[in-house]
Amino acid sequence: MLLRGKDMELVGIDIGTTSVCGVVISAETGELLKKETVNSNAFIEGEAFEKIQSPEKIMQIATAILEKFISEKTCAIGVTGQMHGIVYVDKEGKAVSPLYTWQDARGNLPYKGTTYAKFLGAPTGYGNVTDFYNKENGLRPDSAVTYCTIHDYFVMQICGNKAPKIHPTDAASFGLYNLTENTWNYPVGAEIATGYAVAGKYQNIPVGVAIGDNQASVYATVKSEKDVLLNVGTGSQVSVITEKTEGGADIEIRPFTDGKYLAVGAALCGGRAYSILKDFFRKTLSYRGEISEEETYAIMAEMLKKGAAPLTVDTRFAGTRSNPHLTGSVSGITVDNFTPESLTAGVISGMVQELFALYQAMGEEKTGMVASGNGIRKNAFMQKEAENRFGMQVKFPLYKEEAAVGAALFSGVCAGVFASGEEARSVIQYE
Repeated sequence: MLLRGKDMELVGIDIGTTSVCGVVISAETGELLKKETVNSNAFIEGEAFEKIQSPEKIMQIATAILEKFISEKTCAIGVTGQMHGIVYVDKEGKAVSPLYTWQDARGNLPYKGTTYAKFLGAPTGYGNVTDFYNKENGLRPDSAVTYCTIHDYFVMQICGNKAPKIHPTDAASFGLYNLTENTWNYPVGAEIATGYAVAGKYQNIPVGVAIGDNQASVYATVKSEKDVLLNVGTGSQVSVITEKTEGGADIEIRPFTDGKYLAVGAALCGGRAYSILKDFFRKTLSYRGEISEEETYAIMAEMLKKGAAPLTVDTRFAGTRSNPHLTGSVSGITVDNFTPESLTAGVISGMVQELFALYQAMGEEKTGMVASGNGIRKNAFMQKEAENRFGMQVKFPLYKEEAAVGAALFSGVCAGVFASGEEARSVIQYE
């Protein structure tokens, strides 16, 4: 049943690591009507291992964008943002700490013959590992009653709530989460809000519970559950919607929506592999004068147009989750193919191959492929490599603000604008 009107609009806010993005989309067609991205510049100086940010600064920017975008046509507000990180809140729902982001490395510090992260059994940067370190070192604020993601906190602030309602997509990102029981194996002390829930209202507009940015991006890009999603930016990952609750060594199963899950394979080096090659070329060229990043990337783009056969490059430069000590390699070198063109093509091919291997490890058979992220949007050679490797034609969403759009669509279901998640995703449009 169609519950949305012709002029109704949805607002989505995505609180990222370096910026805050807002969008307005048509609830009827999914058309992107407005968008704005503001650099947050919210990082705070701390210890070498710390990656912390100012919640107050982030709130100011996100609220300003929201105020600019809501109108009498707004029927729901959706919020998403950087997963894994936490901010402590007191009994009144106010932040009493900085935001400890997903990049925070305190979990890697030594603890009882190992590290805090390994002792607890979750990756560093995950909220429960961060809290465990803080608790063990007397850094947990005395007035804190619990903690939540930065986007949960934003929802609390605009709705006037004193306690967070954490969606499973974010709850799992803290680590030590029981997927089938929807509980933590760690004392967080916060409510997990399942399904499509309204967290409250802002200026009488329903606000959906916040969701994780990975799931929000999938929500805005994967129209059919038969599609596989490739995301290549600074990082890279492959995601599929699944009913499985167990993955392989390098496959993480995350909560999604509508009783489904996400199988996610993340390349630890990912899109950074191409940037590393850029740095190699730039340093080489700098021996004859300064050259900018943009100029170096332009030269690499010209190399890719030559159509050189790629070298065999293993781009797992940062290892894998199951084997962090694994290193990359270049092989198949002959007297004829050791050229910058073949090396550049080989790095792209290697990045795609790593994602394809992760997809194969999922044991899922998909028939379509959606791609997002500037790393693949702006690289025609990578697109062709992906199509050849996966045997599917790649398609791109009409918008690049996938997470914000996904949050907006999700909130539409929470508020009853859409009758179901399937109906919400039916408005997704591709180039």
